[in-house]
Amino acid sequence: MNAAVMRKVVGLIPHPNEVDRKRIERALSSRKRYRFVSPNVTPVRGGYLVESPCCSGNIDRNGGLIDVALILYDVASGAWKTFFKNHTQGIWEFYSIYQQLASALDELNADPERLFWQ
Repeated sequence: MNAAVMRKVVGLIPHPNEVDRKRIERALSSRKRYRFVSPNVTPVRGGYLVESPCCSGNIDRNGGLIDVALILYDVASGAWKTFFKNHTQGIWEFYSIYQQLASALDELNADPERLFWQ
């Protein structure tokens, strides 16, 4: 029986957990943008919230803490979903889906469209 099916059968909710939270924190040190700020990774229901001080002034001119990414684990599919914050509308928007957390983190770190690290 695969791990996703086993979690459904037993009723375990795999995320958030401290191991993956730390894994995300470590991975964020490889990001391309805003390397001089220290992001926070906070557990939320089903995943993790990434926040960071706003150093560009684009979102918060005072440099306050802003939402960067929402990373959620979909138990049914065993996949990771990433969301970026539309700060103008104040809503999370779906970005992509990944089979592995490492792939989601690679994309978050590269941020080629500059949607996460604004």
